Amino acid sequence: MKKYSFVFIALLTMFVLAACGGSKGEGSSADKEEKNSEPTTITYESENGPVEVPADPQRVLVLSSFAGNVMALDVPLVGVDSWSKMNPRFEEKLEGVEEVTDENLEKIIELDPDLIVGLSNIKNVEKLKEIAPTVTFTYGKVDYLTQHIEIGKLLNKEEEAQTWVDEFKTRTQEVGDDIKAKIGEDATVTVIESFDKQLYVFGDNWGRGTEILYQEMGLKMPEKVKEMALADGYYALSAEVLPEFTGDYLIFSKHKDADNSFEETETFKNIPAVKNDQIFTVDAMEFYFNDPLTLDYQLDFFKESFLGN
Repeated sequence: MKKYSFVFIALLTMFVLAACGGSKGEGSSADKEEKNSEPTTITYESENGPVEVPADPQRVLVLSSFAGNVMALDVPLVGVDSWSKMNPRFEEKLEGVEEVTDENLEKIIELDPDLIVGLSNIKNVEKLKEIAPTVTFTYGKVDYLTQHIEIGKLLNKEEEAQTWVDEFKTRTQEVGDDIKAKIGEDATVTVIESFDKQLYVFGDNWGRGTEILYQEMGLKMPEKVKEMALADGYYALSAEVLPEFTGDYLIFSKHKDADNSFEETETFKNIPAVKNDQIFTVDAMEFYFNDPLTLDYQLDFFKESFLGN
């Protein structure tokens, strides 16, 4: 009897130990899995309310303006707007990326995006939301650097976006100080662009490097530009009145296929900035936006143009 009792107790002890060991092992595995697992989605607080978006988006589709922001944060794109596709400076990075519009829903479905981004004026927003999480931004609702940080939040890369912004502000401040030391604190700068048969002059928040020149560097715009273009961001004008808007320096964002015949007129040639060789011309297609990739290019252009290095 004692023999059987001993065997029973031994078997019971082995069972308990095995059970405890098994529970411990399973618990450790579960704990490890829980610790290493990352959420597959995050909630982005958009201007239209909370949107559940991928935590690690891999197939982003941009319908307007923000392709450069997405590329700067090393997030893969599957489709972009025509203006981004036409930008020569984006050409290499956008190789293999499709051109899309907000009206070609079939093509967007084929691209199978996991996130759609665009300006608030894009069409078919409700239908786009059925294809993938869709977030829109109103242009100018926040300043251009805050906009990049918002894109960073949306893509779950806020820290990287903030780091770039901090470094960019430092760099532009340094270059701006050097430029003002060379041309004088009171020197004025005008930014114009030719498009089709029209000339435009720009305020301080409409791309074309205006954010860098006026906001970050603190360079001055002529009073006429301030009066007519500052509120709306841009102002259409004729070549005949261009001298009234032109400061000591002129940045010309030039479309090669536009009507640029005004450059051959005596009115244009006699503008002091032109006569003094203080006009800096750049390809408009490379100069449009205010995303990090374009801003870096604009800053290098201004540094070389004003300072010669």
